[in-house]
Amino acid sequence: MATTKAVLTEWRFRGEGETGWLPAKVPGCVHTDLLRNGRIPDPFYGTNERRLQWIDKQDWEYETTFDVPPDVRGMAHKELVFAGLDTYADVYLNGELVLRADNMFCTWRLDVTHLLQETGNHLRVYFHSPVKVDLPKLNRLGYGLPAVNDQSELGGLGDKRISVFARKAPYHYGWDWGPRFVTSGIWRDVWLEGWADCRITDLFIEQRDVTAERAQLTAWVEVEADRAIAADVTVSTDGACAAVKAQLAPGVNRVRVDIVMDQPRLWWCNGLGEPYLYTFHAKVATDGRVLAERSVRTGLRRLRLVQEPDEHGTSFYFELNGVPVFARGANHIPNDSFITEVTYERYRHEVASAAAANMNMLRVWGGGIYEQDDFYDLCDEYGILVWQDFMFACSMYPGDEHFLASVAAEAEDNIRRLRNHPCIALWCGNNEIDVAWAEYDERLGWGWKQQYPPEVRKKIWQDYEAIFHRILPEAVQRLAPGAPYWPSSPMAAWTNDARQHATNRTTSGDIHYWGVWHAVEPFENYNINIGRFMSEYGFQSFPEYKSVRAYAEESDLRLDSEVMLAHQKNGRGNFLIKEYMDIYMKEPKDFPSFLYVSQVLQAEAMKTAIEAHRRKKPFTMGSLYWQINDCWPVASWSSIDYFGRWKATQYYAKRCYRPVAVNIDGTGAETVDVYVVSDVLTPMTGHLRWRLLDFAGQVLQEGAEAVAVAPGAVVKAVSLRKSHLLALGPADRIVLVATLEQGDAVVDEKEHYFVPAKDLALSVPNISVREIRDGDGVRFVLATDVLAKQVWLAAEVDGVFSDNFFDLVPGREKEVVFLTLQPGARTFMPAQPGHVTVRSMADFVRL
Repeated sequence: MATTKAVLTEWRFRGEGETGWLPAKVPGCVHTDLLRNGRIPDPFYGTNERRLQWIDKQDWEYETTFDVPPDVRGMAHKELVFAGLDTYADVYLNGELVLRADNMFCTWRLDVTHLLQETGNHLRVYFHSPVKVDLPKLNRLGYGLPAVNDQSELGGLGDKRISVFARKAPYHYGWDWGPRFVTSGIWRDVWLEGWADCRITDLFIEQRDVTAERAQLTAWVEVEADRAIAADVTVSTDGACAAVKAQLAPGVNRVRVDIVMDQPRLWWCNGLGEPYLYTFHAKVATDGRVLAERSVRTGLRRLRLVQEPDEHGTSFYFELNGVPVFARGANHIPNDSFITEVTYERYRHEVASAAAANMNMLRVWGGGIYEQDDFYDLCDEYGILVWQDFMFACSMYPGDEHFLASVAAEAEDNIRRLRNHPCIALWCGNNEIDVAWAEYDERLGWGWKQQYPPEVRKKIWQDYEAIFHRILPEAVQRLAPGAPYWPSSPMAAWTNDARQHATNRTTSGDIHYWGVWHAVEPFENYNINIGRFMSEYGFQSFPEYKSVRAYAEESDLRLDSEVMLAHQKNGRGNFLIKEYMDIYMKEPKDFPSFLYVSQVLQAEAMKTAIEAHRRKKPFTMGSLYWQINDCWPVASWSSIDYFGRWKATQYYAKRCYRPVAVNIDGTGAETVDVYVVSDVLTPMTGHLRWRLLDFAGQVLQEGAEAVAVAPGAVVKAVSLRKSHLLALGPADRIVLVATLEQGDAVVDEKEHYFVPAKDLALSVPNISVREIRDGDGVRFVLATDVLAKQVWLAAEVDGVFSDNFFDLVPGREKEVVFLTLQPGARTFMPAQPGHVTVRSMADFVRL
C-alpha cells in the first residue's frame, strides 16, 4: 500500500512554568489528565466546579517522543496529522514551530518530511489559555457581543463574555444545563502518515437520483499524486462496479466515476424500513498495481426538505424516498463536559435508546460539537435521521477576516467528513440567533439589537449574514450538493424581511416553543402553540435518587442547598419545578419523593406536547423535545440522565412516539376525542375499544368502533360526550381506557383522566408482582386491586424495562421485561436485574 499511518499515544503534560511532567491520555484534555493524576477533585461532585475555574487561565503543554516506524520511514511524503486540537495550540517538532492552531473543529495536516529524524523525534504542543488569548480580542473590538449562556461571572471574568471569539465548543463556557469547564487539550487522535506515488484523500458518493428502481450516483475520488500517473480509477460496491481512466497530475486531482445501480436497497429511517448500508471501495491502479484505495459506507436514499405553499402557510417536512416523514425525536447535546470520556458504548446506549423509544430523528444542537464518527455511524445503522447544526448558538459572532476564514475552513472539514452519512437530513446554520436578534422587526427578539448604536448594530448583522447567509450555505451547496440548508433554528422563512423571524404561531418554518417553562405558561398551551415543525420545547426534572447521590450528600438534599443550586443551571429552575408541581401534582412526602414526582411532572408535560403535535399532522410534521441526554449529573430537561438511566420521559416518549398510536384529546369543552395516528407505510385496520372504569376496576360503560387508517394518516376514531361520561361516576374517580386492537394483538393503549393528577382520589394500591424466569432474563407480571398511577420498577442492575412509569388498571395484568444493551447486541436484550422494587405514585405523595 502507498499510505500508512502510526498513531501517537504516549504523552505527558505539565502546566506552564512547572518542571515536573505527568502522564497524559491522548485523546483527552487538561481537566481529565489532572483528575487522573489526583491533582484536582471530581469536577462534577458538589460545588467543585467553582474551585476549578483556575485551569482555563493557565497555559499547558503536552509532549511526546517517537521514532518513525519502518513502514512510514520509507515513504516519500510524511505528514503529521492532528484530528482535533482544543483550541489555541502552538506545535513544535524537533524544536521548530510547525503550526499555530486556533479552531477546535478543524483537522490540521502538516508536511514534516524535512523535519523528521529516524529516532527520537520530539513533538511539543503548547496550549495557550483561551481566556488569555480572547480577552484582548474583546478589548480590541470595543464592545461586547451577546452570549447569554456564557457563565463569565462563574469563570471569574465578570461581564466579559469571550466565548464568541473562540471556534470552540460553546457549551464549554457554561449553559443553562451545563457547567463551565473551558478545556484545553488534544481531543482527537494524532498520527504520523506516510505516502508515496499517490493517495486517495477523499471519497464522496454523490446521490444524484435515487429510486427503488435505479440509483444514479457519482463517486468523486480525490487523489493526491506526487507525479504524473496514468491510472485506472475503480469504484465498486455490492452489485455495481465502474471504472475510468485518469491522467493524474502532480497535486490534488478530482476524478469523477459515474455508477448506475438497478433495484438498489434503500436506506430508511427507524419505523419505515431497513437502514441498509452499502460499502463503496475506490482503487487507483496502474499496470495492474494498486497504488491507493479507500472505502466509505453510505445508504442510498432520496431526501428532501419540503417547503411548499399550502392553505395554512408553507410546509416544513422531510420526505424520504418519496414518503413524508413525521420527525419523532429529541435534541442531542454532547454526552459529557469532557468529550473524550464518551466511549463508543455510551454513544450506542444513547442511539439505541432513541431507536427503542420509537424515535427517528435527533438534532445535533449548535452549542456542542460536530460529533465523533461513532455517533453518526450509529445513527446510520439505527435509522436515526440527524438534523445537524453548525456550532453556533445563542450569541452574535465577530466578522473579521481571520474569523470568517476559520469558519469557512471548519465548515469544509466537517461537511467533507460527514456528507456520506445517510442519516444527515439537514445542515442548519445556528441555534436561536435569528429569533434572538430579529433584525427586521423591532418588536421581536431578546432585546439584543437595541443595546447598540446604529453603526455597531449594522456591523453585527452584516457579520451574521456573512457567516449564515453566505459562507455556510455556499459550503453546503459546493460540498454536499442537494443537501438542505436552513440558516437558523427557529426561523419562519429565509426572506430577509420581517417575515423571516419565527414566533409561537408561525405557519412556516420551525418553532422553539418555550412558553411552558420559561414563561410559566400552563401545559395546556402545548395544544395552542403548534407550528409546522416543533424543533425545541421542553420541561425539567431531576435525575433519580441514585444519580443525585453521585454528586450530593444526604445533607444537600434540599431545593435551595448550595449543591442543588450548583447542579441547576437554569436560575429559578428548581423552584419552577416546584411551582409547576404545586399546580399539577400532589405534594411529595420528602426530597427523594420530590425527585420521582418531578420526573412524572416532566413526562406529563412532554406527553401533552408530543400528542398535540402528532394530532396536528400533516400541518405539523416534526416533534423534537429538548433534550435526550446530559453532559454531567444535573437537574435538566433530559429524558436520560448523565449515567444513562432512563427518566420517566424516555418511557413516555416510547409510548407517545409509537408508529401507530392511540392519542386522546380531552381539551374540548364538550367531548373527549380518541384519535389513531399512523406514521407507517401500510394501511391499518382494527378496532378501537374503550372502557370507562372506576378506580376499583368496575366497568361503567364500554364500546368499540372499527378503525381504518390510511398510511401516514390521522383519524378520529371515537368522540365521547363528557357530560355523559361524567354522569356515570365522580370525575376524580374514573378513567377512560382506549385500546387499539388488530386481531388479537394490542397495538396501543392509553388512559385519560378528567381532572388533574393533583385532584385524583387515589388510594394505596396492593400491587402483586409475579416473576417468570425466561432464558437469560426475567419477566414481571403485575396486577393491582385499585388504580396504581405511574408504577415505577427500579432494578439493582443498571438497565431499562420494556415499559415503566405506566398506569396499572385493576382487572388487567401488565407484563414487563428487564433489558440491558449487551456488547455486540443491536437492541436491548433480556437480562438479570438483581433486586427489583415496585412502587407507584401513592408511595411518594401525601394522599
